[in-house]
Amino acid sequence: MKPKTHTYTVKVEWTGNLGQGTSHYKTYTRNHEISVAGKPTILASSDPAFRGDSTRYNPEELLVASLSTCHMLWYLHLCAEAGIVVISYIDNPTGTMMETDNGSGRFTEVTLKPSITINTASDRELAIALHHKAHDKCFIANSVNFPVHCQSAIASI
Repeated sequence: MKPKTHTYTVKVEWTGNLGQGTSHYKTYTRNHEISVAGKPTILASSDPAFRGDSTRYNPEELLVASLSTCHMLWYLHLCAEAGIVVISYIDNPTGTMMETDNGSGRFTEVTLKPSITINTASDRELAIALHHKAHDKCFIANSVNFPVHCQSAIASI
């Protein structure tokens, strides 16, 4: 059976030309817009450490958010299939990036920290175990070359 493929198309437009283009490292902003037809535009920039606008999302935050949301969506799917009723799911993930001597860098790890509430009739141990299965299924986690950890907290009401 031939594997299914999916193509994702976005538009990234640099909006930081202050009139002199990139004639010098300090003559432009790193502001840009990320859009997909029919969806709200994401205002983005670089991290403030790299001359970016702190009021806009940066690529590093978006990578961490992508890992978190992919894991969450798989987790909710698996819980629904297993009969675990999730009432709330909030994640406060963190990502660590290391700069190298040549000015580049790479992520060394991301830690997901979901705080989940399930109903009391749900199997708490299974709810915990499904995080491992969600991680194995996550498209984004399967695409990165650094570890993605999960430190979940599960409460019942």
